[in-house]
Amino acid sequence: MARRALKLASWTGVALTASGFYLYSNKYLDPNDFGAVRVGRAVATTAVISYDYLTSLRSVPYGSEEYLQLRSKVHLRSARRLCELCCANRGTFIKIHDLFVSFDDTPLGAASLAQVHKAVLHDGRTVAVKVQHPKVQAQSSKDILLMEVLVLAVKQLFPEFEFMWLVDEAKKNLPLELDFLNEGRNSEKVAQMLKHFDFLKVPRIYWDLSTKRVLLMEFVDGGQVNDRDYMEKNKIDVNEISRHLGKMYSEMIFVNGFVHCDPHPGNVLVRKCPGTGKVEIVLLDHGLYQVLTDEFRLDYCHLWQSLIWTDMKRVKKYSQRLGAGDLYPLFACMLTARSWDSVNRGIGQAPVTATEDAEIRNNAANYLPEISQLLNHVPRQMLLIFKTNDLLRGIEAALGTRASASSFLNMSRCCIRALAMHKKKNASSFFRRTQISFRETFNLWQINLHELILRVKGLRLASWVLALLCWLLPTPC
Repeated sequence: MARRALKLASWTGVALTASGFYLYSNKYLDPNDFGAVRVGRAVATTAVISYDYLTSLRSVPYGSEEYLQLRSKVHLRSARRLCELCCANRGTFIKIHDLFVSFDDTPLGAASLAQVHKAVLHDGRTVAVKVQHPKVQAQSSKDILLMEVLVLAVKQLFPEFEFMWLVDEAKKNLPLELDFLNEGRNSEKVAQMLKHFDFLKVPRIYWDLSTKRVLLMEFVDGGQVNDRDYMEKNKIDVNEISRHLGKMYSEMIFVNGFVHCDPHPGNVLVRKCPGTGKVEIVLLDHGLYQVLTDEFRLDYCHLWQSLIWTDMKRVKKYSQRLGAGDLYPLFACMLTARSWDSVNRGIGQAPVTATEDAEIRNNAANYLPEISQLLNHVPRQMLLIFKTNDLLRGIEAALGTRASASSFLNMSRCCIRALAMHKKKNASSFFRRTQISFRETFNLWQINLHELILRVKGLRLASWVLALLCWLLPTPC
């Protein structure tokens, strides 16, 4: 214990020295950057994590089942604290010039990097103005440095603590999110990529009024995708919204390999189009995208096809190709949010039960060290895919719509198309491309037939239930 305390003290000293050197070398000294507000927050977080480990595990026999469960819970709390370290909201400051007729001071939404205001230009256009918080650029690199030192400090104290990938992802993604021009380019790319979906609305960017720190875009109103009251009031079918989301993200992941990775409810709105009355999904905040390599994307296609059609040999093969190793059962469970028993029986065969939900939650806590190990070994592309999957499942849970057999079939369609496109691209002859196209058409026809059979079965079941009710009820139906 004394040795660990000595390590903690030495790493805390390194954190203080490194942070002070960084501030000095940048010639930018700010009381809010130095002292308790920034360095103190990192040191305090280190102390909280260490104290949590020492006090929680001190009275429990090492290696016992209770020890393993407590260790998993402490791991989870530590991961959350690390994520929160760089997510504290900053203050806001904006200068309003003669550009706007009106500018709402109260933001429509605020986050750790920016906030959005509604405004009206002199030509009458209503716009959404996304403004980066002041000093975010300067402070972000300091946050990452402190976070890295903190992770290394905890790693020295507890070697099994494997969250270095958090720092690596922050280093890669934060500079991209801070460049609003990059966000604008992502917005236009995904709009063009998914233009065949008439239910998708991506706000138009006003490039002549945008910079790296200020983004002006078309103002589009709507309710958050998890707001069931809004949907009921506007007569929007939650099942239709869930299906549309599934189609949209399947296309992004499997076909295009360009994935919007922040679909939390504030970034996904729903509405009825004022002109046509059709239901639309409005996709906002395009700062964080994951670009999938062809190799990763095709392996991921094969994996999901194997999961959907319950081909367990191929599930193992493609899970291991994606870095899961011997933890491939855990990997499959994390991807599908189903138990290993359900994965073996077929994820489209039966809906999720309350018992299975409870089992998944308990296993997530018990296997957190293994989950941490898995996240440390899978390709970095997979990390944001996991995040995206979890956010989409959160939306499904809020809407009361869980992935159905129909949604899995839509995923399979995208996988078939993606694999056929790749094969045709590498085919050496017209005859071979024709063969691939025929096979693709046949496979898609098989899926359509399977879906039709499921619908007929559903209608037959409904008619049987209705007949039973008519027989049981005393009044004629």
